[in-house]
Formats: sequence, C-alpha cells, structure tokens
Amino acid sequence: MRVFTAALLTVLLAYTPLASAQTENVTLDQARQVALERNLNVVQADANVNAAQAGVLSAYGGYLPSLSASGGWTRTQIDRAVSGTAALGGGSFNIPAVRNTSNSFSTSLGLNWTVFDGFGRQGQVGQASSRSISTEQTATRTRQAIVYQVESTYLNVLRNEQLVLVSDENLKRDQRQLERITESNRVGALSLADVYRQQSQVGSDEYQLIQAQNNFNKSKADLAALIGLDLNKEYTFIDPSISTDIPKAELDSTATRYTNFPELVRRAIAARPDYQGAVESYNAASSGVTMARSGYFPSLNVFAGYGLSSDELSSLKDNKSLDWGLRLQWTLFDGFGTNANVQSAVANRRIAEITVAQTERDIGAEVKKALLDLEAARKQYEVSQSALISATEDRKIAEERYNLGAGTLLDLLTANANLVSAQANLVNSAYGYFTAKRNIEYTLGERTY
Repeated sequence: MRVFTAALLTVLLAYTPLASAQTENVTLDQARQVALERNLNVVQADANVNAAQAGVLSAYGGYLPSLSASGGWTRTQIDRAVSGTAALGGGSFNIPAVRNTSNSFSTSLGLNWTVFDGFGRQGQVGQASSRSISTEQTATRTRQAIVYQVESTYLNVLRNEQLVLVSDENLKRDQRQLERITESNRVGALSLADVYRQQSQVGSDEYQLIQAQNNFNKSKADLAALIGLDLNKEYTFIDPSISTDIPKAELDSTATRYTNFPELVRRAIAARPDYQGAVESYNAASSGVTMARSGYFPSLNVFAGYGLSSDELSSLKDNKSLDWGLRLQWTLFDGFGTNANVQSAVANRRIAEITVAQTERDIGAEVKKALLDLEAARKQYEVSQSALISATEDRKIAEERYNLGAGTLLDLLTANANLVSAQANLVNSAYGYFTAKRNIEYTLGERTY
C-alpha cells in the first residue's frame, strides 16, 4: 500500500506544476485584457478593419481628378548599305550607304477628371462605407466572442480546480477510514474483507484524483493558448470575485433582470454587432445595384494635357503643346453585359436581405435558449445545495453506524459516493450558473471592449 501511495505521489508531482519564480497569477480581468491584445482572431479582425477603411478612402478618391506625368527619350538609328547604281547625265554612280541617327526627347503632364459616370462613384462610396462599418461590427462581435470564450474557459479552469479539491478531500477521507478499518482488523473487530474493500475504494479514489488533476492541467493549457500566454511558463488562475457560494439574493435578482423575453430580444437586436453588420451588408449590396446600373448611363470626362518635345534636350522647351476638352462616352449596347450585372447585384441584395431576417430570427432563438439555460442553472444550483446538505448528514450517520457496528461498509461506501457526487454537482452547478449568466450577456451583445 505504501509503495502504491509513493507511486501516486510521483504521478501527481509530474502533473502538478511546481511553485517557482516563473509562476504568475492571472485574474479573469487580466485574462480578458491579454486575450484582446494577443488573440489571433482579434488581431485579424482589426487588420480587416484597416483594410476596409483604406477601401473607403479609395472610393472617395474617385471624385478627385487624376494627374499623370511622363517623360521619354528615343534614339533612332537607320543604316542602309549600297543598294546599286543610278544613271545621271549619260553616266552612272553608286548609291552610297546611309547612316542616320536621331534623338527624340519628350515630356508630358496629363489631367483627367470624371464629371459624371452614371452614379457609379456614389455606389462605390456607399458600398465601401457600408462594408467598412460591417467589418467594424464584425470585429466588435469577434472581441465579444473571444471575451466570452475566455470567460467560459477561465471558469472551466476554476471548476476543474475545485473538482481536484473534491477528489483530494475524498481520497484523504477514505485513507483515514482505511487506517481505522486496518487497525480494527488488527485487533479483531473487523474482517479482512472490509480492509480489502476499503483498499479498493482508496485505489479508485487515487485514480479519480489523477484524472481530475490531469483535466485541470489541460484546461489551464487551453486557457493559456487561447489568451496567448507563453506555454513555457506556469500560471495560477485565481479570481477572488468568483465564489461557489452564491447568495440567494444574487440568484433572485438575476432571475428578475432577465424575465421579459420580448424586451430582451429587442435589446439584443439593437445592440448585437452581427445584426448591425448584416444590415450594413444589405446596404452595401444596395449600393452594388447602383454601381451595376451606372452602365446604362453615359460618362463625361474633362481632360487637359501639356507636353514638350524636341530632337535635342537643350531645345526641349522650344516645342510645346497644350490640349484640353470634354469627352462624352455612352455604351449603347454591350451584349446585355450591364443587364447581367444588374440582375446579379439585385440577387445579392435579396440574399443580404434574407440574411438580415435570418440573423434576427437566430438572435431570438439564442436569447430564448440563453434564458432557459440560465433558469436551469439557477435551479440546479439550488437543488445541489440541498442535496449536499443531505448527503453530508447521510455520510456522517453512515460512518457513525459503521463505527458502532450497526451498519455495513457497503452502506458507508454508498453514502460516501453520494457525498462526492453531491460535492461535484455543487461545483458544476455553480460554475454552470456563472457561465450561463455570461452567456446571456454575450447573447445580448451590449458589452463592448
């Protein structure tokens, strides 16, 4: 038995991080802040916002004239060999070879300004602006989702830590019981069968403790990776504001706060960034229809140009040219290409409209399910409190009866198992309530970061 216990301690030490100078305490608020700075999904969402804002600036640039400058040098060399003879005045002579080299220098400055393009620019600006806002809303919802995920994972770490304590307490209790049974057997008060049965129970408790410790360590690794912490370091996740002892006033006030389902749905629709993003996507699709229809209209451009040219660089300023004017262009028929673009844009707008309606439905369903989860979590916590009180008293009575010889070891083991289950249920229900409460806050989407 001592050999097995030593092996157990070795395994636990392998799973349990040793306290060192590298251990850092991380509260829930610190975990949220670090995740918002380091989580890759948040970083990517912020990068998408910057790209979308650049698209808005580019769209507004369509209202400005374009200015271009160019310059060039061309060297031309013509070589012609002797091509024969020619007759002149009764005589003949050879046509000499020709070598001619010339240079050409030029520079120009051009200005072009689109005065009207069939409202295409208006559509581009509207689409870029709506997409930029939609991207910002997506980034906001991404931050909300990451915070909720961090909170849920953090609570899971605390839950697993409490379950380790429950398993450890149960192991110590059964080890003490094993010592009493062993001593009673030594003096002949109890049978050897009880010793073996209790040893088996202690072994099962040790197994459960190892499993609980492993789950706790893995949940800490998951949280550290989610936040973006260095996995080579050790962290202690402690938040004094979170306690499994939830006052009844807190349970009642939360239940009262979240009772009006229609009002909660209205609040969620008004606040949810993903719904606002869907609306902006619809606006962008509507602007796309405007852009597509611009092909039915003519376009009007103002242009101007100024150029210098010469065979010699020194006399480049001697030859100047200046031109300006208007250019009207109207595509009367393009093989139904514009019609196809318009029909495609209208279809995209319809899809975006359906997405808005579906998002509204999804929000209603999410709010409903979040309310049901919160109510179930509240009831489970209240039931688990009562069950723990009963299980504690039942285990105490069973232990007293067994020590007096009026009860069996099986009765004591059963009562002890019920107590451990009740303790675990209280831990799970408490953190389940915390998670459900944060879930409804996330579902409403009113918290921004």
